Amino acid sequence: MPAVSPAKDFLAGGFGGMCLVAAGHPLDTIKVRLQTQPTPQPGQKPLYTGTWDCALKTVRNESFFGLYKGMAAPLVGVTPMFAVCFLGFGIGKKLQQKTPDQKLTAVQLFNAGMLSGVFTTAIMTPGERVKCLLQVQASSSGPKVYKGPIDVMKVLYKEGGIRSIYKGTCATLLRDVPASGMYFMTYEWLKRALAPEGKEGELSPMRTIVAGGFAGMFNWLVAIGPDVLKSRLQTAPEGTYPNGIRSVFVDIMRTEGPRALFKGAAPVMIRAFPANAACFLGYEVAIKFLNYIAPDL
Repeated sequence: MPAVSPAKDFLAGGFGGMCLVAAGHPLDTIKVRLQTQPTPQPGQKPLYTGTWDCALKTVRNESFFGLYKGMAAPLVGVTPMFAVCFLGFGIGKKLQQKTPDQKLTAVQLFNAGMLSGVFTTAIMTPGERVKCLLQVQASSSGPKVYKGPIDVMKVLYKEGGIRSIYKGTCATLLRDVPASGMYFMTYEWLKRALAPEGKEGELSPMRTIVAGGFAGMFNWLVAIGPDVLKSRLQTAPEGTYPNGIRSVFVDIMRTEGPRALFKGAAPVMIRAFPANAACFLGYEVAIKFLNYIAPDL
């Protein structure tokens, strides 16, 4: 399979990211609400008893479009973010290759994927902060603080400047660096395993869906614990966790125990397959289109 240029990685990655958001945002909303719901008092039931209960209450109270609350922020940010993600992975591969057609080992693919996680943090962190705040606000019965994504950015900047907008950067790195390594390593390995004999890397749409879907699930096996810490940190009032992610971890272990690190795992795994299948299918379709219209790019 011919090497993909950085420009094509960038453009196709952006399109793949848009496909991912469109397919997966409703379950992402459910995941965040489950992760950040308040701890019930003794004898009281939790706000949401599980994935299905959260979905039903959201649709009942806010209509079906309540599941898409906060989507504008990731949709606006996802094109450059996934563009940079796939670009970073491509660069990570090239840095380890002695020749353009050299096959990389699983460890080398994992390393390239981790580099992509570092590349995307600067774009990912503010988008995640805005998204989580809007998703949590929409699920509460209290007064609405934010009118939309732009208003969230204005309020955060007024309260704490750029530092407030980028709250959760270390938590995002902790989640995305190893998870991105697992993500791309799994996809590339499955591409080789599922390809017809003599056509390595050339997958049918169905096989691309399978490879992309499982890559997403393995990504979240690594990411779910740090993601809980990130969501708690990014949605907490200022001053709640003075030592950042360390304070979040200590508080969760003391009040809820290790199981709390897997809150939202059900919607994450339900979402992971279709969302990431859509992402990689969109990426591969975009690459083929770009190769057709601009073979020399």
